[in-house]
Amino acid sequence: MVATGLDMLLRESERFRNRRVGLIVNQTSVTPDLQYSWNLLKEKGIRIARIFSPEHGLFATEQDQIAVNYQPELGCEVVSLYGDSSETLLPDRSLLDDLDLILFDIQDVGSRYYTYVNTLALFMEVLSGKESEIMVLDRPNPLGGTIVEGPMLDMDYKSFVGIFPVPVRHAMTAGELALLYRDFKKLDLNLTVMKMEGWQRSMLFPETGLPWIPPSPNMPTFATAEVYPGMCLFEGLNISEGRGTTTPFQLSGAPFINPEELALQCRKYGLEGVLFRPTWYKPTFHKFSGEVCGGIWLQVTDHTRFRSFSTAVSMTAALQKLYGEQLRFLSGVYEFNDTIPAFDLLAGNSTIRRSIQSGVEPVSLPASWQEDEKSFQQDRQQFHLYD
Repeated sequence: MVATGLDMLLRESERFRNRRVGLIVNQTSVTPDLQYSWNLLKEKGIRIARIFSPEHGLFATEQDQIAVNYQPELGCEVVSLYGDSSETLLPDRSLLDDLDLILFDIQDVGSRYYTYVNTLALFMEVLSGKESEIMVLDRPNPLGGTIVEGPMLDMDYKSFVGIFPVPVRHAMTAGELALLYRDFKKLDLNLTVMKMEGWQRSMLFPETGLPWIPPSPNMPTFATAEVYPGMCLFEGLNISEGRGTTTPFQLSGAPFINPEELALQCRKYGLEGVLFRPTWYKPTFHKFSGEVCGGIWLQVTDHTRFRSFSTAVSMTAALQKLYGEQLRFLSGVYEFNDTIPAFDLLAGNSTIRRSIQSGVEPVSLPASWQEDEKSFQQDRQQFHLYD
């Protein structure tokens, strides 16, 4: 079994007893026997002055893009880093003055969109120039550390779902991303990473031996995380991404879709490692709540050949081809941004959307980001902590 950064810190907890500690955590900050970090650290004599919680809240009680106001009573101050405006994404600097060590321990899912590591990046920026130490207690990238996929973020499209200059599927751990971001932003930062023991870059999450704790309300399983780097794009469409069902992101659709017709079109693109099962479903909340939707359920058949981002782009092209009159790329406020379409914020550029809308065949689109993948595979190695 992999020993996480939290496990490693607990082995030498005595050297942290004289520190005044803040935590950036949620319900995934647990040991393999499912004990919460904040309880164990207190038992070890470590003084926890303050807990900072990310989007969704400390126990993931809130859905996406919902301000977190409720905080449980844990015997110390709990501060939300996700409120009703972009200003709430940054901690008040006065809340850092009495801390000399901040521990980040949240399970990431390996996609640029996922906001927990983006919270880490913003926190690092606020800490820059301060003497306080920030330590990442590293955890596995559930998707492994080898396969990189998708375009790099165009920094003109920077947002809370795109902060790191990485492809959509980055194949890095939170600790490695922190090292990359310190270098990218030239931060004056006392950053350390408590490395894992036993993790290898070839490992997918089921191989780690660790329990899967849903890190957010719509990330119930590893299978969800595997399709998420692509299917999260559907947040930018008038297509249900399966929220309000038991298999979000694996399931997608809309009332105007003919499932058999869409599945047939998707199969024509020759995508590897995945099957398209036509189906009908009724979301209980979110898009099309209470309406019957026709759609697709994705079944990954080969982890090494499946490419989530290419699959989702091809599915979007199929939707455009079949249902162009009904399909919409959504505008409006998305993760505190109201000037750029959500699809473009997630993709990290507008090129993919424009290509799809102009009728470009999806089989040719991956060529537009292959150079990004190749260059990042080289550049990221300087930040690798694991073989």
